[in-house]
Amino acid sequence: MNKENENSSVEVELEPQTPEYEEIIEIEEVSELDQMKAQVASWKDKFLRTHASFENSKRLLAKDKAMAVAYANESFAMDMLTVIDSFESALATIDDIRGEESSDDVLNKMKEGLDLTYAQLTKVLEKNHIQAVEANREFNPEVHQAIMQVESEEHEIGEIVQVLQKGYTIKERILRPSMVSTAK
Repeated sequence: MNKENENSSVEVELEPQTPEYEEIIEIEEVSELDQMKAQVASWKDKFLRTHASFENSKRLLAKDKAMAVAYANESFAMDMLTVIDSFESALATIDDIRGEESSDDVLNKMKEGLDLTYAQLTKVLEKNHIQAVEANREFNPEVHQAIMQVESEEHEIGEIVQVLQKGYTIKERILRPSMVSTAK
């Protein structure tokens, strides 16, 4: 029996060593778990920073877009100021020469000033891709609006007889169709 007890005591002695082995495995698992938690925390931090950066970029783009829309016509307005200056100069000239010269001279100078101002205005419009719609004899419902029909021996039926108001395009889009009269 003593030998059996010795064998059993040996077995008993081996059992206490097993928990130490399990502790080593547990420590390795815990450290691996801690590593995974640290990695998840790192990814979460990167995600939050990236998301915040994206939101800031989105907000700045919206602000830039609002500014672009608000000041989209700034270049056109600056070009128009020169035309306004020309009109003001013409009006001031009329006031200055009212009593000094004959009415024919005043009218000639007014016409010359208005012609120069009209040419300047036309250049500004062309620079900003705004052009007058051509109104040849042929009626085109996409760019012309017939507002009346008149009798005309010189024109065929449906042809443009007279342009009552010019039409304009901006690039390829119609701003305003030409108002015309056509032949009956």
